Amino acid sequence: QVQLVESGGGLVQAGGSLSLSCAASGRTFGTYAMGWFRQAPGKGREFVAGMSWSGGRTYYGDSVKGRFTISGDNAKNTVYLQMNSLTPEDTAVYYCNVATSLERLRGGFGPWGQGTQVTVSS
Repeated sequence: QVQLVESGGGLVQAGGSLSLSCAASGRTFGTYAMGWFRQAPGKGREFVAGMSWSGGRTYYGDSVKGRFTISGDNAKNTVYLQMNSLTPEDTAVYYCNVATSLERLRGGFGPWGQGTQVTVSS
């Protein structure tokens, strides 16, 4: 069992930036990839970004490429998401998740954190 705690969400104007953090604890053995999904009201969950601890691979959803950057601290089992050039379309609850591989992470199976709200005003 893995516990995930997200932080860093808030309200920001369009064009601004936010940085999110997610720390994994508990049964983290086998957690080789971490990343982010988001879900806007009335919409499905969308893959945002993910990374693997081995190989240094990263993957981004098309809607955030060039604007968001994922990074991590392996020693702390923590992943970050730097979000720049935010638009109102980025407004959503952002969820942290983990998996045994980046490919499985992108599948969106969870587990999930509690989420952190990001609201971008125009």
